[in-house]
Amino acid sequence: MSVDFAALRRRLETPVERFLVVFTVVVPLIATIYAIVLLWEQLVGWRDIAIMLGMYTVTALGITVGFHRMLTHRSFAAHPVVRFLFLMFGSMAMEGPALDWASIHIQHHANSDHDDDPHSPIHGFLHAHLGWFFNGFKSNAEVYGRWLKKDRLVVFMSDTFLVWTVLSYLIPFLLGGWTGLLWGGFVRVFLTTHVTWSVNSICHTFGNRMFETTDRSYNNWVVGLLAFGEGWHNNHHAFPRSAFHGMRWYQFDLSSYVIMGLEKLRLVWDVQRVPEHVLEARLIKAAREMKAASLSQAE
Repeated sequence: MSVDFAALRRRLETPVERFLVVFTVVVPLIATIYAIVLLWEQLVGWRDIAIMLGMYTVTALGITVGFHRMLTHRSFAAHPVVRFLFLMFGSMAMEGPALDWASIHIQHHANSDHDDDPHSPIHGFLHAHLGWFFNGFKSNAEVYGRWLKKDRLVVFMSDTFLVWTVLSYLIPFLLGGWTGLLWGGFVRVFLTTHVTWSVNSICHTFGNRMFETTDRSYNNWVVGLLAFGEGWHNNHHAFPRSAFHGMRWYQFDLSSYVIMGLEKLRLVWDVQRVPEHVLEARLIKAAREMKAASLSQAE
């Protein structure tokens, strides 16, 4: 992976971009190495681990349910308070403002594993995981998120992004002091960002495919567990508007369970589902195409 330093300078034009590079990539990496040393020396308390797990769960769901399924794919509609909370939690994940995150992901789906895909492994595994972040790429909301720019809540949450990121570090500090900040702040950011980036890299390189799609998306059960269902990525690319990525009982999808719970409470509605007959038809089609491909290779 090569870094275009001229592009990197352009990438770091704004305070938000500089803040993201320092407090999403550099500081969490250094802090996580230090945390591993403390863990090895058994200098970690259960309170610190609990704060980390709690912050990880809340902010990861902010990405998976909020930024991804609710905002980007409009997989369901939500009560204004629920919508605000998920956008806040997603902002606290430190993966960029809601408007940028969604427009980048829309561009990914429009060009998946082609040249205009922002983070495809066709340009290298490390590029897909993190390199694209350093090579001068900027979101294009005018093209891929125009309707989002008309959403006043999305614009407000994006404009106040730095407030929510500071809050994401302040909360664990208030709960656990400096060690709470280390584990619930920096280590948690390291974990959530790399798990999210693994969907871009690992889930377009390793795993299995239930459906034939025009890209290289794969289902990966490890990422599925860590990313609360986002690892069933081939399923998602086959049915991008579906609120549920786990298409089988054994495909654990915590995000879908949260959405179903909120639906029962009538806090979300218009939840997008794949009709069973459509799902079965796609599976039959995929089986036929895979069989034909196997026979062709055998010849």
